[in-house]
Amino acid sequence: MYAIIETGGKQYPIAPGDELKVELLAGEPGTGVEFDRIVAISKDDGTLLTGDELKSAKVLATIEGAERGEKIVVFKFKRRKHYRRRTGHRQKYTKVKISDIVV
Repeated sequence: MYAIIETGGKQYPIAPGDELKVELLAGEPGTGVEFDRIVAISKDDGTLLTGDELKSAKVLATIEGAERGEKIVVFKFKRRKHYRRRTGHRQKYTKVKISDIVV
């Protein structure tokens, strides 16, 4: 069984036991989190659930910890104007382990 959830403006395909990095969530490591925005669920027998069939469905997960992504360099440049700006950005993520998909 697998599902597609939406969190932080992005969609992730997940299955029980998976670990993934999502946008920063509030909570301490070891606490449970519940995702209720589910796009689709595929059962083991091949049936696909979407739309109104998923009103009571949810995905249960545990927060493993917070991480920071790779540094992205932002460089602005205008030729012949002596204009150069160099900044960077590191996105914060939450590492989550999926424990169960409840239909």
